[in-house]
Amino acid sequence: MAYEEAIAQLSKLLSEKPDLKGMAGAKIKQITAELEKAAGSKQLDPVERIQTGFVHFKTEKFERHVDLYGKLATGQTPKFMVFACSDSRVCPSHILNFQPGEAFVVRNVANMVPSCNKTHYSSVGAAVEYAVLRLRVENIVVMGHSRCGGIKGLMSIPDDGGRDGDDEFVESWVKICAPAKAKVKSAHSDLSFAEQCKVLEKEAVNVSLGNLLTYPFVREAVANNTLSLQGGYYDFVNGSFQFWHFDFNTAPKLYAS
Repeated sequence: MAYEEAIAQLSKLLSEKPDLKGMAGAKIKQITAELEKAAGSKQLDPVERIQTGFVHFKTEKFERHVDLYGKLATGQTPKFMVFACSDSRVCPSHILNFQPGEAFVVRNVANMVPSCNKTHYSSVGAAVEYAVLRLRVENIVVMGHSRCGGIKGLMSIPDDGGRDGDDEFVESWVKICAPAKAKVKSAHSDLSFAEQCKVLEKEAVNVSLGNLLTYPFVREAVANNTLSLQGGYYDFVNGSFQFWHFDFNTAPKLYAS
């Protein structure tokens, strides 16, 4: 029912029962406002949303932290590089409270890092190269998350190599972490599909961390103790976060949550 129709019916009711007017006057205004708001929310104007969003940022942040943004205008020196999922629910700056200039962020489907290849997935290689060699980041964090659609897609790919659906680009991309899927299916065959996906969400992070070592400049920085590789996992169902240092010889050890 449109809010115009609801208001019309309410007005008709009041005309039939005049004694209700005194009691319902204030309530009518409240209901009207709520209905109008609800109706308006269904007709999002993307341009207006972007404009109002920027105005809020400029007045509440940019103009209130002039020194910070003035410093950032001259350059950036982030300590972190973060690989996070493109999922709209897992913005790393929001979850980890990174301030502007603190983190160099790459977001893609299922927060994956492919192994070094100068012709394939070169955009990821360019980002890693720039972060390590130019920005001199000290930490690279790969952050997985709960109920990841990309991980579910990887888990759903038939073992015979066939395609699961029409998501050709997604399937090609998530196969980056196929070794993690094979490990989970072998070690946790007794678990349900949903439980296997949850294990895979973390195991895929470790595969991506391992893939980072296929980049020569990453290996060198890790060997020189100027770069540390970290794994993270955000569970938005329970509101928890796990963080681990990637040990290349043993299973990851959680040291914060």
